[in-house]
Amino acid sequence: MPIKVENKSCTECSGRSSSMFCSLKSTELTDVSLDKTSNIYKKGQVIFTEGHLAQNVFCITSGKVKIFKTGTDGKEQIVGFAKEADLIGHEGILLERNYFVSAIALEETIVCAIPKHSIDKLLESNNGFSADIIKMLTKGLTISQQSVLDMAQKSARERTAGALLMLLDMYGTHVITKTINTNLTRVEIASIAGTSTESCIRILSEFHKENLVSFLGKSIKILSIPKLKIVANDVELLPLIL
Repeated sequence: MPIKVENKSCTECSGRSSSMFCSLKSTELTDVSLDKTSNIYKKGQVIFTEGHLAQNVFCITSGKVKIFKTGTDGKEQIVGFAKEADLIGHEGILLERNYFVSAIALEETIVCAIPKHSIDKLLESNNGFSADIIKMLTKGLTISQQSVLDMAQKSARERTAGALLMLLDMYGTHVITKTINTNLTRVEIASIAGTSTESCIRILSEFHKENLVSFLGKSIKILSIPKLKIVANDVELLPLIL
């Protein structure tokens, strides 16, 4: 079970300026602060589960979260990640259905659970918040559509390179080792890339031999972002990172 912690005002949240709540008035932030509950989840603890009734939206105060669906064969298919200031679990709330996905903490993570009635109230009273929600849903749909296209049109090698770049963009690098600042198993990386674990391990080994990445234990350091973007067949942002 998660550990309940004392609620802090949303105005004190370090990630508020980049969260969905940045457009809220001080009185609205106060109302959300009073309604929410805050919990610490240890690594591996489930925050919410696919198919369960959606009762809360979750805002991440700190930590990292894996979002996934479970296939008919019982295997996880990773569909995304979340970090500080991200909102998760909102699709089920907005569509008044069960949660579409599951979420699990990748490390010790503090999460604020905001009840449905608080979100409904904000949607009715704050046009800016409503617009931001629409933008977030649209972005999520666009990413899903691109993922489907990638699965159909890109090779496992291209998708694996894209998975590494996505993780780098999402979590940045460790301040000392410069490795991608999250520790995922090869099984999880394979799930992101939509390939088998065996293929993922082989492709990562190829990347190492080609001096695209290096390994520090299970952690991965990208040695050349431009070259890896070319492998991923995703060069439209290349001029921005040279």
